[in-house]
Formats: sequence, C-alpha cells, structure tokens
Amino acid sequence: MYRIIANEADFLVISKSANVHFHSQSGSAGVMAQLEQDLQIKLYSVHRLDTPTSGLLLLAKTSNAAAEFTRLFSAHKVQKYYLAVAAGKPKKKQGWVVGDMSKSRRSMHKLLRTQLNPAITQFFSYSVNDGLRLYLLKPHSGKTHQLRVALASLRVPILGDELYGGEKSDRTYLHAYCLSFQYLGCDYEYRDVPFQGVNFTCPQVKALMADLTSPEALAWPARK
Repeated sequence: MYRIIANEADFLVISKSANVHFHSQSGSAGVMAQLEQDLQIKLYSVHRLDTPTSGLLLLAKTSNAAAEFTRLFSAHKVQKYYLAVAAGKPKKKQGWVVGDMSKSRRSMHKLLRTQLNPAITQFFSYSVNDGLRLYLLKPHSGKTHQLRVALASLRVPILGDELYGGEKSDRTYLHAYCLSFQYLGCDYEYRDVPFQGVNFTCPQVKALMADLTSPEALAWPARK
C-alpha cells in the first residue's frame, strides 16, 4: 500500500502504491487512515494523488505544519514532477498544455479552449519502443485529473487510463516522481523511481529515467 520515504518531525513523505485509495472507501482503509493506524499518529492531508496514480505523497503531522504546506502548495512553491507512459504519436513532443477544465461525463474532466483559470502543464517526451513514449510532466497548477486530461488532449491518453481512452494495461502509468520545497528555512527534495508496472521497469525506460534524476535542471520549453 505504501513505503515511507521520509519521517520528519513535522511531516511524512511516502510512496503510495498504484490503485490505492487516498481516503477510506466501502469499509476499506485508505492510505492515510492506514498510516494513522500503523504509526498511531494523527495526520493532515495537504495534497492528494488519484487512486490509480503511484508515487510521492506528503502528509503533515500537525495542524500548523498543514497550514504552512497548504500555503506552499497554494503559492506553487512545491515543485512536482511526474512520469507517465503513453502509446501513440502526440500532437507535439514537448511544450505546454494550457486550458480551463470542466467536469464531463462519468467522473471525467475535459480541457477547454478558454484560459480564465487554466490548468497548466509543461512536458517532455522520449521514445521508448513499439510506439510507446515516456513523459516527464511538470504541473504548474493542481486541477483534478490535470495530467490525465493533458495527455488525453494530446491524443495520447496514459497507458492503462481507460477512463480517458488509454489502452488497457497492467496499471495506469502515472507516477509522482519528484517533490521539492523549502520548509521553515530548510530545503527538501525527494525522488521515487516507480517499481510497479512492466513498462516502468523495462530496461529502455530505466535507461531514460537514469538521465532524468534532476528534472529541475532541464531546459524546459518556454511558454509561447
């Protein structure tokens, strides 16, 4: 269900497994409730991951820490990077996806042409093999299903993300890869290489990820 990456005085950083709920559902403990039970402490949520998404998740241990992290997330002072795998040829191989989002059918969201309060995503993509590409994604906003919608809008829905038209697979290939922030004057940076899924653990993708250990240092494409 989870692995503990860091256990600091004011917060936890964990790696959530794919297909694990954040909140408890139907009598089954979600990852936050399970952590509270296992560690016998009270935790506060400051951001979330969709059920199919794996990777780094930060949880505060005190209400004061939760308030500070909420401020940092709201001010976009927490840097997040994600990895995804998708099949097919995208409309563009790097750049930006920008647009307002609205609810659609079947719990889906859709990208609009307007930009009043847009979801903003930067990305690079890299050829793997057999028509697959690895995507490095940098969200500049925190909209529901933002990255899933962004890749679907490029006509390359995430592999395994059947809600948005992705090909059926052993998992949904979206992973919260890097997390960095400054908290109370100290810099923190965490990285979590995905270990679930044949397309995240194949040699070609592992080789690509070896060159992406410092995503913040890449020459990210400028917004036009």
